[in-house]
Amino acid sequence: MKKIIEKHSLAMRWFHWINFPVLFIMIWTGMLIYWANDIYKVTIGKHELFHFFPDGFYSYFNISHRLSEGMALHFLFMWFFTVNGFLYVLYTLISGEWRDLVPQRNSFKEAWLVLLHDLHIRKTAPLQGKYNAAQRIAYTSIIVMGFGSLFTGLAIYKPVQFNWICYLCGGYHFARILHFTLTIGYCLFFLIHIVQVILAGWRNFRSVITGFDVEEVPVITPHIATEDGRAR
Repeated sequence: MKKIIEKHSLAMRWFHWINFPVLFIMIWTGMLIYWANDIYKVTIGKHELFHFFPDGFYSYFNISHRLSEGMALHFLFMWFFTVNGFLYVLYTLISGEWRDLVPQRNSFKEAWLVLLHDLHIRKTAPLQGKYNAAQRIAYTSIIVMGFGSLFTGLAIYKPVQFNWICYLCGGYHFARILHFTLTIGYCLFFLIHIVQVILAGWRNFRSVITGFDVEEVPVITPHIATEDGRAR
């Protein structure tokens, strides 16, 4: 017998689907800003392995010479990003959903087992509740990263007015490095998250949209007692 159960509340779905395009716009407009001073690269000694980003990258995505556009949109959508994130955290605290999201004592060990299962190295996955251990760590990390982006973003945006934030971030240049690193982290999270959604299948994706899932519930046949007291 099939039974419809609620899996994700309306509020959680709204926060999720608002945050997804807003964060994408923040990353994109951030790239338009970064173009004007793209100084970061990966090196070993004096040998440059990779520069963020090659000229061909800027040309292909039409990023060049759009600094003012990027700044205007970035500073506009940062308010949507901040408000949505604040309301999301507030809702999880008030509703008690944080209990399903915060990593537990054995979460890091179980997350490794989840990874081995996803790679088809381990046959069975650890028992889980609403979210598995890897999801708990990932979703909590995103909240921390969001706070970090807001904090370092303010240090870059208004280094004089928020000089104390700039100081706590290790200065303007280090705050920019942290902000850039967090952006790379979001991109990696996107890729991993999309792969996880594909592996989980359509049923899981559908529940994030509708909020409901359909589960098989075993049918319990009642025992009918006979005249001699034995069940049949």
